[in-house]
Amino acid sequence: MKDEKHRCAWPKDDPLYVKYHDEEWGVPVYDDDILFEFLTLETFQAGLSWITVLRKRENFRKALDNFDYKKIANYDDNKYEELLQNSGIIRNKLKIKATITNARAFMKIQEEFGSFSTYIWGFVDGKPIKNALKDHRNAPANTPLSDTISKDLKKRGFKFVGTTVVYAHMQATGMVNDHEVSCFRYNEV
Repeated sequence: MKDEKHRCAWPKDDPLYVKYHDEEWGVPVYDDDILFEFLTLETFQAGLSWITVLRKRENFRKALDNFDYKKIANYDDNKYEELLQNSGIIRNKLKIKATITNARAFMKIQEEFGSFSTYIWGFVDGKPIKNALKDHRNAPANTPLSDTISKDLKKRGFKFVGTTVVYAHMQATGMVNDHEVSCFRYNEV
């Protein structure tokens, strides 16, 4: 039986993409552990398609100690080399190094703000920005706000957090609702 729900067009008929769209994408996330996971996955996505990363998500979860930033911050050269040999993940030297660097910077933000969530959601006063897209292809790749957040993250030592990566993170974690207005998830999130 065909699913009769109207959803954004980008997941097409890919079951993994549809599940991600229907259950996660655009849902406001205030949990630091999940925010770090998404930030890490967005980092690895830079220059690639999201579905590529999504298909490797479970491999990343295993390889990166369930995205435990406290453990990742302490990764040594041996762990770095192990990750480079892991064919289940994206083996980009700079992105792997960035993940370790970002885990350390993430914890510094937690020390300063009490949580990463408080810091990142502070850019939108704790509430999602609700856009009104008729077609997902009209969603911006970045905005002045993602420019600002990107600059601030870089200033704090983060790597691979360009404005496009930051905007994708904002979409994924519900800081901005870019579901199409005709999508069944638009009003739900």
